[in-house]
Amino acid sequence: MGRLFGTDGARGVANSELTPELAMNIGRAAASVLTKDNDRPKFLIGKDTRQSSDMLEAALAAGLCSVGADVLILGVVPTPAVAYLVKKYKYDAGVMISASHNPCEFNGIKIFQGTGYKLPDEIENRIEAIILDGVEQPPVKIGGEVGKISYSNTAVDDYIAHILSCKQADFSGLKVAFDCANGSSSATAYQLFSALGIDGVYTANEPNGVNINDKCGSTHLEALKKCVLDNGCSLGFAFDGDADRMLAVDENGNEVDGDKIIAICAKYMKEQGTLKNDTAVVTVMSNMGFFKFCEENGISCQKTAVGDRYVLENMLKNHFNIGGEQSGHVIFLDHSTTGDGQLSALMLLNVIQNSKKTLSELAAEMEVYPQVLVNVKVTPQGKDAYATDAVIADKIAQVEAKLNGEGRVLVRLSGTEPLLRVMLEGKDLDEITAAANDIAALVKERLA
Repeated sequence: MGRLFGTDGARGVANSELTPELAMNIGRAAASVLTKDNDRPKFLIGKDTRQSSDMLEAALAAGLCSVGADVLILGVVPTPAVAYLVKKYKYDAGVMISASHNPCEFNGIKIFQGTGYKLPDEIENRIEAIILDGVEQPPVKIGGEVGKISYSNTAVDDYIAHILSCKQADFSGLKVAFDCANGSSSATAYQLFSALGIDGVYTANEPNGVNINDKCGSTHLEALKKCVLDNGCSLGFAFDGDADRMLAVDENGNEVDGDKIIAICAKYMKEQGTLKNDTAVVTVMSNMGFFKFCEENGISCQKTAVGDRYVLENMLKNHFNIGGEQSGHVIFLDHSTTGDGQLSALMLLNVIQNSKKTLSELAAEMEVYPQVLVNVKVTPQGKDAYATDAVIADKIAQVEAKLNGEGRVLVRLSGTEPLLRVMLEGKDLDEITAAANDIAALVKERLA
């Protein structure tokens, strides 16, 4: 992870950590790195509904214009809209201002190449080196060479038309609840799902700048569960603040997470002959039940490190077309270059309608193993020593042997905090809870 850019862009408390000055400098450096051979580069900018997004948009646009880049302002759109439109409009790069599922005081800057894919590490590192180390000075344009700002009035319609093109079933009369997290999908969901003929019940779709992700959206499903049950809906969808994630709720008010969404869609794609290499890509944190489901249905499974960027890298390298995370970040590579919550909702609806099964019936096909996660605070020296600690390794091996293939142990270092994460899965919750606590106690004794 870089010094400014984490696994999903640059993030921080807006106007404190992520300041207008920093946003302006990111714009200047990004334009310098991404468009070295282009005298008049073109950038587009999208944003979510946070109060601070306007401020950062203005600063970012100013930075881009100062080095001669022209800027197209998209307004409030989902992150995947930026990824789609930067390629459709043939721009050099696109920027999304959002902190995803985080509270309103946070914000972030996420950059896409003209191909629609997020920046690779090496390009982010070059941008960081200009900003933090001053390895080069971005050009200063004057007169007619200063960039211009224009405003799009087609971005939302063009993005929605793209999602609508993925429709594969008749949805007329279907009643569905939508939680827009008071975020980006507030600008698109009603128009999109109404056009599909769905009878929608919408909640958390009145953003005021500070209520984004506030007890709503994919990280707070309680309101959506109640909405589904109170309104007799067939199912419900919850998006996060920038609408690149989606979690579902079935007709009984039960959560359907990213693992199950990927499982349901991958199986359907295999049956339709569209699952490339009969493979799905997930992270090591996916539930063991997902791996068992794939095994039972003739689907190969690739595991990556935690983070959707690693899932995407694997998919691109090996020519797979579905992958994602338990958190609801699902990539349908035939249709999008990044996770897209509203696209995921449509793809799941396609399966439901064409299979003539309820979401609860489809979700029940994957057994979820009980999962226990214990975080242990360790010293910096402890983080370094973990990889070679034979005592901890022996303890983990003993627990794995006892589980005898009916569970697993995953112990990993956090990439952002001084923590060791101890995760166990198995059929007996009491057994894995006790084992997780035993391992955690040993880690604390030796590495804290």
